Amino acid sequence: MKNSGSIVLSELLSPATIHLHLKSADRNAVLSELVARIPDIADQPAAQSTLLRALHEREELHSTGIGDGVALPHARNALVGLVDHPIIVFGRHPQGIPYGAIDGMPARLFFLLVAPTVTQHLAVLARISRLLRDPKIRQGLLAASSAENVLAIIRDAESRM
Repeated sequence: MKNSGSIVLSELLSPATIHLHLKSADRNAVLSELVARIPDIADQPAAQSTLLRALHEREELHSTGIGDGVALPHARNALVGLVDHPIIVFGRHPQGIPYGAIDGMPARLFFLLVAPTVTQHLAVLARISRLLRDPKIRQGLLAASSAENVLAIIRDAESRM
């Protein structure tokens, strides 16, 4: 994150947290695939389980599928103590999976968000939402050939925000 306190999405992602070939066929399995990409809790089964439970509870309230083939899985509340900085995991599914989005479109682009504070949680969610309103960015992310390419697309989009 920059000194100004503003959230920089490209700094919350890394090649390790970008998965361009999700294989799961349903929402719960995709959530598990995404959670497995979080380096901070990779060797902590209890933390992964806590996060998955929180994600499932949030999806039961209302789908985080926002339409246009995008889902923003996140817990309803900040998960204090689980991570010490905001983390984004980006995943892409080749065909998309049913995700309960308002437009009925299957989700192909996933941005899993985990943050330690409500303020950071809301700031990251707002910034991702704003970025993904642009159809060119969504198309770029669908076509990206590598994790570095995904990062470049997001960096470029943020520089114009």
